Amino acid sequence: MSRRRRPRSWLPSRRQRPPIVFAAAGDPVASGLVTSLARPGGNVTGLSIQQTDLAAKRLELLREVVPGLRRLAILGNVGGPAVVLDMREVEAAARTLGLEVMASEIRRGEDIVPAFEALNGRADALYVCIDPLVGTHRIRINTLALAARLPTMHSSREFVEAAGLMSYGANVPDLFRRAADHVDKVLRGTKPADIPVEQPTKFELVVNITTAKALGLTVPSTLLARADEVIE
Repeated sequence: MSRRRRPRSWLPSRRQRPPIVFAAAGDPVASGLVTSLARPGGNVTGLSIQQTDLAAKRLELLREVVPGLRRLAILGNVGGPAVVLDMREVEAAARTLGLEVMASEIRRGEDIVPAFEALNGRADALYVCIDPLVGTHRIRINTLALAARLPTMHSSREFVEAAGLMSYGANVPDLFRRAADHVDKVLRGTKPADIPVEQPTKFELVVNITTAKALGLTVPSTLLARADEVIE
C-alpha cells in the first residue's frame, strides 16, 4: 500500500524566499512590510493590529479618566521604525486635541529611568508605545509612572496586568488564531502576495481600578461599563 504524499506546491524552491506570515504588525504598509493591505505583493502577508489607527481613540479614552489632561508624554523606543511611526501618529492626534506633547525617547533599558527623570512633573499622563523593549520593562515603566503620579495608556492588556492604568487595542490571541488560517492557505499553495492583510475584528478595553485608586482617579461608570475587563 503506497503512502499518500503531501502536494509539494507549498514548498519554496531553493531560489525562492520562504513565505512569511505575521500575526500582529503595527502598520504593515507604512513600515514597508507590504505594498498594500489588499495586495501585499512580495512574499509576506498576515494581520495588522492597527496600532497607529487607534491613537486618537486611546487618547479619547484617556481623557475620560483624566479630564484635566493638558500635557501628554509619549514614551517609545525610537530604535524601532514602527514605534517612530506610532509616536508621530500619537503626537499628531494629541495636538489635534489641543494637548501639549513631550516625546520621551529611549533605545535601551538603561534609558528608561533618565526618561522619567527628564519629565520631572511636566506631564499629566503618559502614552506608552509598545515594542519588545518596552514590553520587557513594563513593570519598571509602570512602577516609575506610579511614583511620578502619571496615569498610563497602553495598547496591550499585559501592561495593565503589570499595574498600568488602562489599555485599548486589538485582541492579540484572536489575531494569532486567524494567522493560522493564512498559514493554511500558504501550505495549500496560495502565494502570500495574493492573500490580503486582514485587520483586527476584536478589540479590548482593560482598566486597572487598583492603579486608578493609587493615582487618586475616579474611573467613570460609563467607561467601566464599556470595559472588557476591570482589574481590581
